[in-house]
Amino acid sequence: MPRPPASPDGASFKGRLLVVDDEPANRSLIIDSLRGEGYYIAEAADGLEAFEQMAAKPFDVIILDLEMPGMGGFEVLERMKERRSLRNIPVVIVSGWNDMDSIIHGIRAGAMDHLGKPFNPLLLRSRIDACLERKRWHDQEQAYLDQIREERHKVEQLILNILPAPIAARLQQGETTIADNFSEVTVLFADIVGFTDLSATVPPAEIVSILNEVFTSFDHLAELHGLEKIKTIGDCYMAVSGLPEPRADHAVAAARMALDIQAEIRRFNEDLNLSLQMRVGIHSGPVVAGIIGKNKFIYDLWGDTVNLASRMESHGQPGLIQVTEATFERIKGQFTPKARGSV
Repeated sequence: MPRPPASPDGASFKGRLLVVDDEPANRSLIIDSLRGEGYYIAEAADGLEAFEQMAAKPFDVIILDLEMPGMGGFEVLERMKERRSLRNIPVVIVSGWNDMDSIIHGIRAGAMDHLGKPFNPLLLRSRIDACLERKRWHDQEQAYLDQIREERHKVEQLILNILPAPIAARLQQGETTIADNFSEVTVLFADIVGFTDLSATVPPAEIVSILNEVFTSFDHLAELHGLEKIKTIGDCYMAVSGLPEPRADHAVAAARMALDIQAEIRRFNEDLNLSLQMRVGIHSGPVVAGIIGKNKFIYDLWGDTVNLASRMESHGQPGLIQVTEATFERIKGQFTPKARGSV
């Protein structure tokens, strides 16, 4: 029956050790020489049992014999090196194989140190303490690197919330001026009718909450239909279809999103007992797109296409979607627009 692991009191705890040796007398000798020094000590009778122990709990140092039946010490070292979670655990070999070839082989296989049997207990403790110190430094470095990676991931996610992914990638690669011509896109503007009047009668926190809920739902629609949200301007929402990745059905995708916007605002009114209406304007044509500013920069669009899409919205009718002839030519056959006449 295996003995319970030697456990120090919490105040003097130095680290967790695993003694791997097929001879019980050898394990007892090592454990007894380390008892009372502030180590938690577990033991394993062979390589397979050692890996079971390492899978069950973390260890700071492995004290390893080389000559064992089944999985020997060299194979243990090789397998530890193959596993990312184990490759950085320091290993001290304590073995009767004291020839130079065995020592060199063990060090090359990943061991930090080699002591011959019979071993000097003081020397073993000093080597273990040196390994523990190295392990602590490695763990601190790893924790610092993990923190850097986590912060970098947060920054990357923040950038992706501001910029389209291809533009963010170009910016991270060092491009300082990003400006592109797109010959075929469709620009969509959606404005909440009468929201300014509503703002005068509703508390600011509630106004922001309403806008956030409405525009968040529009963000989901933009993602669903493959449009790129450009920005919100007060109670107006702007998106574009066909950039930064060109697509042949840009006008159709924008028209489908516009219909879903009207359906979404109706659902929103029913849920919150409101009477909001949307004007939506759409125009298709060429634009210039790029990044403006160094501080609080944005990805924006310029050109007559943008201006005309904005006019389609501002001169539109509440609850309806107004498109230009250019957009109509690109969506006819899939939708049934009605002519409004001269504006």
